[in-house]
Amino acid sequence: MSARQALISESRGAPIPQLTTPITILGIDPGLTVTGYGLIRIEGDRHVALGFGTVAPPTQAPIAERLIRILGTVAPPTQAPIAERLIRIHDALTDVIRDARPDEVAVEDFIVGHVRAAVAVGEARAVALLAAAQAGLPVALYKPLEVKQFVTSYGRGGKDQVALMVQALLGLESPPHPPDAADALAVALCHALKRGSPLHGSGFTLTGKAQ
Repeated sequence: MSARQALISESRGAPIPQLTTPITILGIDPGLTVTGYGLIRIEGDRHVALGFGTVAPPTQAPIAERLIRILGTVAPPTQAPIAERLIRIHDALTDVIRDARPDEVAVEDFIVGHVRAAVAVGEARAVALLAAAQAGLPVALYKPLEVKQFVTSYGRGGKDQVALMVQALLGLESPPHPPDAADALAVALCHALKRGSPLHGSGFTLTGKAQ
């Protein structure tokens, strides 16, 4: 067992069976302001980061619209319309899926009880699910605490702890940045670890296939 495989086993508390067929997983951490994405490749006991980054929709309305509002003595909006931001997220994720050709997609779900955050995340989550569905990909949803438990063995771990564990599990030279991209890689890792664990099949999926 390699050092990294031992670390993965330790993070779950049990040996992780090796996958016989290599797969690529796209993890997504949805958000209206910033959406993170991370791609990992699983081959045997190896978990490799293929790439990660963020989608940052415009936070302000187009200049022309702002000038019209200023000239009309109406204060310019501080944020671009939600519909415009959602389109930008959808188009960017569609490009990632087209270029990377993942086999499966894992998306972080919203936190129940935080209404305003749930609405914002829910809107971004919806376009992420749409992009995956349009590509015919299976999708699984994971709660934030579930992701942290699978990756760090502690559901209340902070973002720094998650980034450090992601770095260790994927053998990166430094913690992935920005935090939204690190979280997306953690979502992908959670899905990968759950696929090979005794809990396989307990994750919620939109495709009817066990995750």
